Amino acid sequence: MPTPDAIMLLGPTASGKSAIAMSLVERFEIEIISVDSALVYRGMDIGTAKPTPTELAAVPHHLINLIDPGESYSAASFVRDARQLIGDIRGRGRLPLLVGGTMLYARALATGLDDLPAADPATRAALDDEAAQLGWPAMHARLATIDPQTASRLEPGDSQRIQRALEIHALSGRPMSELIGARRAHSDVPLELLTIALEPGDRAVLHARIAARFEAMLTAGFLDEVAALRARGDLDTGMPSMRCVGYRQAWRYLDDLEHRMNQGAIDAKTAPARRQVFIDESVAATRQLAKRQLTWLRSMPQRHVIDCLAPDAPDQVAALIALNFPDREKGMAGDAVHESNAKE
Repeated sequence: MPTPDAIMLLGPTASGKSAIAMSLVERFEIEIISVDSALVYRGMDIGTAKPTPTELAAVPHHLINLIDPGESYSAASFVRDARQLIGDIRGRGRLPLLVGGTMLYARALATGLDDLPAADPATRAALDDEAAQLGWPAMHARLATIDPQTASRLEPGDSQRIQRALEIHALSGRPMSELIGARRAHSDVPLELLTIALEPGDRAVLHARIAARFEAMLTAGFLDEVAALRARGDLDTGMPSMRCVGYRQAWRYLDDLEHRMNQGAIDAKTAPARRQVFIDESVAATRQLAKRQLTWLRSMPQRHVIDCLAPDAPDQVAALIALNFPDREKGMAGDAVHESNAKE
C-alpha cells in the first residue's frame, strides 16, 4: 500500500478530536490543518472551541483565524488551501494532520466537489426576504415540493441549508439531490488520505459531553463574545459566521432579551427561565449537528473507526498512524541515520 499523503482525523463535536491531535505532538513531527468552517473566523474563539494560545504555540496550526466574520469561506477555498498546505508540510519533512468536523470540507478534499452552482447574492437576498415574511418552516415546505429527498433530511428551522437547496434549484432548475454526487473532475492528482473517524460507542455519553462543554463556554464568556460581535453593527444572522451552531441561538437570545428589557417584560423571575430555554435550544442544535456529522462519517467507507470514548483512544490513533507511516515517529529518523552511518 502506498504511504498516505496526509492523515485526516474526523469526528463529531465534543468527540475529543483536538485533545487527541495534541497528544500526537509528543510522538510525531506534525502540523495541524483545521477542517472546521467556524475556526476560520477571527474573534469567534469561545463558541468554536478554538485551540488555546498554548496549543497554537505548541504545534503549527493552519486555516485558523483566516478571515473576518463579515467575510465568507467555501469548500472550494478549503480544498485549494489544504492541498497547498499538505504539499508544504510534507516538503518540511512533517506529517500533515487534518483535524475537524466539517464533513463537507473533508469529503470535498477526499472525493472532489459536487458540481453545484456558486452562491448568488441576489438570489440569497430574495430568499431571505421571503423567509422574513413566511418563516423558514414555510420555505422548508416549499423545498419539500421541489426536492423532497433533500427536504427530508433537513429540519424546518435549518435556514442555511434550506436556503442553499432553494438557491441551487433557482439557479440550475434542478433539485440539489440530483446534482449531489456529480463530481467535478480533480485537476490535481487525487490524494491518498488515512482517514480516522472518532465515533462514540455510547451516544448518551457524547450528549452529556456536549451539554457540559456548552456550560463551560458560557462560563468562559460566550455570551459576551456574541454580544461584542452583535454590537459591531455590520453582522447579521444571515451571514455564514453567525449561522454557526451556538452563535445563531445566542444572537436570537440576546435580541429577545433586549426586546423584553425595553418592554419591561423581564424580571428576576423570568430571566432564568429565558436563559434556560436558550441553553436547551443550543444544546439541542449541537446534538443535531453531531448527528449529521456521524451520518456523514458513516458514508466514508475507507475510514478507520475508533471509539472516541475509549480510554486508550489516543493510543489507538497513534498506533494506526505509526503503522501507516513507518519510521516517522520522533527519534526514528535520527536513529536510522545513525545506523546508516555506522554501517558505512
